[in-house]
Amino acid sequence: MHKNVLVCVTQQKTCENLIRAGARISSENEDNSLFVIHVVNEKDKLLYSLSDGDALEYLFKITKDVGADLIVKRSKDVIKSIVEFAEEKEITHIVLGSSQDQDASKNFVGKLQRKLPDREFII
Repeated sequence: MHKNVLVCVTQQKTCENLIRAGARISSENEDNSLFVIHVVNEKDKLLYSLSDGDALEYLFKITKDVGADLIVKRSKDVIKSIVEFAEEKEITHIVLGSSQDQDASKNFVGKLQRKLPDREFII
């Protein structure tokens, strides 16, 4: 089965683990595609400090190392932007970290799962 894998990241260097997990899934078949997306709320600064700039550069390096496309977007609605991208690219698998808020009705993961119920989520 062809897999289009989307890894949702922030600027944190810990996102390397998520990217590598997405790469493992996409490497199961050479026809699979791997995308890494970072969506910034338009109210927030894209780069908060020099260390964030370093983190973004680090994301570019990791995604290049695993052969992924890195998408960085600014949006009023982060979830809507991810959903639209997932639909446009026919994403089948979504890799993301767990939400800090454990209430699935309020947290990021739960909201994304409700908007994309037919996708496989790896958390």
